Amino acid sequence: MTAAVPRLEIRHLVQTYDGKRVVDDVSLTIHAGCVTCLLGPSGCGKSTTLRMIAGVEMQASGEIYVDGGLICDTVFRVPPERRHIGLMFQDFALFPHLTVRQNVGFGLKGTGIDQEARVRELLNRVGLLRHIDSYPHQLSGGEQQRVALARALAPRPSVMLMDEPFSGLDNRLRDGIRDDTLALLKEEGAAVLLVTHEPEEAMRMADEIALMRGGKIVQRGAPYNLYNAPVDKAAVSFFSDINTLRGKVQGALTDTPFGQFLAPGVPDGGEVEIVFRPQHVAIDFDRAGRGPSPTDIQGAPARGEVIRSRFLGKESLVEFCMEHDGQVLKATVPNVFLPKPGTAMWLSVRRDRCFVFPATKG
Repeated sequence: MTAAVPRLEIRHLVQTYDGKRVVDDVSLTIHAGCVTCLLGPSGCGKSTTLRMIAGVEMQASGEIYVDGGLICDTVFRVPPERRHIGLMFQDFALFPHLTVRQNVGFGLKGTGIDQEARVRELLNRVGLLRHIDSYPHQLSGGEQQRVALARALAPRPSVMLMDEPFSGLDNRLRDGIRDDTLALLKEEGAAVLLVTHEPEEAMRMADEIALMRGGKIVQRGAPYNLYNAPVDKAAVSFFSDINTLRGKVQGALTDTPFGQFLAPGVPDGGEVEIVFRPQHVAIDFDRAGRGPSPTDIQGAPARGEVIRSRFLGKESLVEFCMEHDGQVLKATVPNVFLPKPGTAMWLSVRRDRCFVFPATKG
């Protein structure tokens, strides 16, 4: 059985500015009905990649395919308006002098699609049919975002490109609009490439995340895999706060106040960093200088004193100064837990939630 042809495929895409590679050998495939998130910090090449796919910018090298057909390399180039690609940006880019009806139907001329029927269908699906004759300035930010989505989907594009489309929305509205948008995109069956710098947004929306750094995709996979099997320390820290222990390796083992950790493949004398998230730190009370007994799962406990504690709503964040070296470690605890500064407590770490990486310089 022949594998389905990807809706969008980019091969070895490169872009350079002033001799510097801002997009460096990026390759991706996205199938119909799938959402891939390009996730990374500002300036890592996410939006530049999107602009090249859209045809707004010409790549230095590499190829772009839609539904198996070449749309752009360094010689051949299909113009942006003929690529069957929908675009949605953070500023919505609605025409202020056109009604909602006219905005949504703008890209339908010459497509053979029944304009009035398609406009009404989409506005009904995004819950805005009653605003069909309104102007953009008469709508809320969330309503404008839904109009922009309907307009982008109206010509039934094979591919939908979305560049930080929810960043201008109020936090209280954002989650609901993300969910509604995702449901509509799935129904339409477009291949979606979403650019974001917010890990929570990528986890919420993506079937697959491509983590970018310095113009390269450093890791790609399902959200669960990127979160639980990160490629390096920077990948862990991009998704959450982290704690880090440093240690030297001897016989593939590293000694720490929390017990020994395996460090396979690192030569004797080499340094490693043991990285773990605050939610994987267990806290126990001090009993006259004694803590809980070591276990295979939690390892050995280490003693620390509370520096500060803060209630964050769903959880409490507690910071400790560790007795063994003065290092500050963070722990998060569900609900309200606010021990006073100076309180001695014992910390232990879930062994199966620790990541061991060769130490980075600095």
